[in-house]
Amino acid sequence: MKEIFERRSIRKYTSSPVSNSDIENLLRAAMSAPSGYNQRLWEFIIIKDKNIMSAITEIHPYSQMLKEAPLAIVVCGNLEKEKHADDWSSYWDQDCAAATENILIEAQYLGLGAVWISAYPRKDVVDGLKKLLKLPIKVIPLSMISIGHPAEKKETPDRYDKQKIHINKW
Repeated sequence: MKEIFERRSIRKYTSSPVSNSDIENLLRAAMSAPSGYNQRLWEFIIIKDKNIMSAITEIHPYSQMLKEAPLAIVVCGNLEKEKHADDWSSYWDQDCAAATENILIEAQYLGLGAVWISAYPRKDVVDGLKKLLKLPIKVIPLSMISIGHPAEKKETPDRYDKQKIHINKW
């Protein structure tokens, strides 16, 4: 549980690469996330190419940390594989958000730094990533995570807030 409480958004990294075994552990954690109807619509793009990461910073103004990150993971939803495709049963975005959170927690556990960079629902960012990464039409990028060995340490505030809790009714 300490990884949940100690996790911070880390945007500065050393130049050390992330090991292949750590990458596999990050992806195993992602694929252990809950999934609506157990459809597991997620797909993951591992990016180590500095040119691609630099190009992403041109698409997404709040992704500048990718310029020094040794690794990025793009979490996508593959709607082509969706079995329940109406407005009330499509959970791809929630599934991919849960997978993203699991990556962040596993990164903390592994001693890595990471930060969630949202893509969806920003049409300009989604369209730019789809073009850059050559994504099929029905594959939608939900988020990117920049990952590396942290070159910064952040305090862990207590975010528990009793004012946000309502019992039985508002």
